[in-house]
Amino acid sequence: MHLASLNSVQASASEAPVLSVRNLTTSFRVYDEWNPVIRDISFDVHPRETVAIVGESGSGKSVTSLSIMRLLQAESSRVEGKVLLEGRDLLALSEAEMRKVRGKDVSMIFQEPMTSLNPIFPIGEQIAEALMVHQKISKADARAEVLRLLEKVRIPNANRRFKEYPHQFSGGMRQRVMIAMALASRPKLLIADEPTTALDVTIQSQILDLIKQLQEEEGMSVLFITHDMGVVAEVADRTIVMYRGDTVETGATADIFVRGEHPYTRALLSAVPQLGAISSKGLPLRFPIVDVNTGESPPVQETSNTVSTEKQPLLEVKNLTTRFPIQSGWFGGSVGAVHAVEDISFSIRKGETLSLVGESGCGKSTTGRSILRLTIPQKGQILLNGQDILKLGASELRQMRRSIQMIFQDPYASLNPRISIGAALIEPFRQHGLGTRADARDKAVSLLEKVGLNADMMQRYPHEFSGGQRQRIAIARALMLDPKIIVADEAVSALDVSVKAQVCNLLLDLQESFDLSFLFISHDMAVVERVSHRVAVMYLGEIVEIGPRAAVFENPQHSYTKKLLSAVPVPDPSRRTLRNEISVEELRSPIRPAGYEAPVREYREVTTDHFVQVS
Repeated sequence: MHLASLNSVQASASEAPVLSVRNLTTSFRVYDEWNPVIRDISFDVHPRETVAIVGESGSGKSVTSLSIMRLLQAESSRVEGKVLLEGRDLLALSEAEMRKVRGKDVSMIFQEPMTSLNPIFPIGEQIAEALMVHQKISKADARAEVLRLLEKVRIPNANRRFKEYPHQFSGGMRQRVMIAMALASRPKLLIADEPTTALDVTIQSQILDLIKQLQEEEGMSVLFITHDMGVVAEVADRTIVMYRGDTVETGATADIFVRGEHPYTRALLSAVPQLGAISSKGLPLRFPIVDVNTGESPPVQETSNTVSTEKQPLLEVKNLTTRFPIQSGWFGGSVGAVHAVEDISFSIRKGETLSLVGESGCGKSTTGRSILRLTIPQKGQILLNGQDILKLGASELRQMRRSIQMIFQDPYASLNPRISIGAALIEPFRQHGLGTRADARDKAVSLLEKVGLNADMMQRYPHEFSGGQRQRIAIARALMLDPKIIVADEAVSALDVSVKAQVCNLLLDLQESFDLSFLFISHDMAVVERVSHRVAVMYLGEIVEIGPRAAVFENPQHSYTKKLLSAVPVPDPSRRTLRNEISVEELRSPIRPAGYEAPVREYREVTTDHFVQVS
């Protein structure tokens, strides 16, 4: 943002607000009673200003935005107070009048664009429809305007992509389409509800830069909803902190970060992982956990998670290649393949955490699934204590999986909703014949307590737990078989910052207690820095850089590693006027024609055990 733009933001505070929310209270009907979920919320958004509402899941952020837009079901919700858009009370409008406001005067970007875009219509038609609903405009003019908008949000080849469908776009590009649709009628207010939470760090940086730029060009106000204080520092002029339906603190973003008074505000700030937390010994570092009632935090402790000095690694992956064939034509002949993992090699020692990092589509998860033979590789060796997993028969493979367990990104999808969590924990223990039902129950109780839950919860079902608790259950289940190594596939990516800190600390504590090894798959470089002993960076199915944590973070050599590190949000409001200027190209396609063989890659050793791919 230029100095003139910054001055205009400061001057906007003296102008009449675009949005004025007064004493907003929203309640949901639970049986025959009204249960308030947000209570007496008041705030203003001035012209060209960005106001962030921050808080964790359940704090009432999204309900606030849906109340403003009147998108809650009328039968089961009750919204009280005033929502004034340039002096006009939106809560007093009829539904027909409100439809004219949505999209024209106020637009909204939702967290998950795939649930907001119609999968059976091309994206160009969907944006054009938003234009034609609110403006008297011909199809030809609408198409021309849509192409202008697609170029404005930096979608390459806009003319070609006009006719493409949502599934043909990456997550970051789908979010750009949603922004183009939201901006179609040049709204006075843009509500962005967690628009970057599910995105890779580089895509997130691009989207934040894009919103800043478009705000400058269009002169609109932005209400930005998030749980990430690093994102708040990058975008917001003022910040509202919500906790369990109440506003606990509000003020200029710089003041909140420097002089935040409420314990919950300090807890949110302390939970944001920051680059540069590497300790002198190079050991993993626990996250600070602040008490939300007192604001106090115990000293952050370095772990004692040292790596085994045994010569033989626990796990060795050699020249692993996994491809997915693409069939076409009447007879389903192979016309090509997705080269998901291409000739990668690495090892993990006992007690070590190797982090595999990169953007979506780079092959991280396929690598993890290939190691467990949940996906069948085409080539390579996967040696566990010297035994090749790819050559095992069915019974031997079943036995091997006791030694390697996996924690998936979405615990709700990996837990059976029809059985209690006690039964989910006991089942693998009994299936492998490791003891009696009483033994299994005793071990389940012990592990639940180890992950911060209790035995009384064993009769509950997955839907009765929060996201963080479900992830703890998934971790406990993985430990039921006493594995030597755990593949954690984006195990904390979808969690709120403080829950993420708690779960990461739990994994570090369990590593200390059980001498576990981890393959930690993630796109979050700030988290990776704290939990890892070594780091491998993946791009287009290949490892482009690998080495000790300190070497990779302090002396990155590959351009892609540098790009990932530069995209991490910095929780410093003084940097809000800066742009990251990250390239907007999508990750190149890993699809190759039939018969294609990748070139043999060469690596040079930068320092001891620090290797980078020679391009």
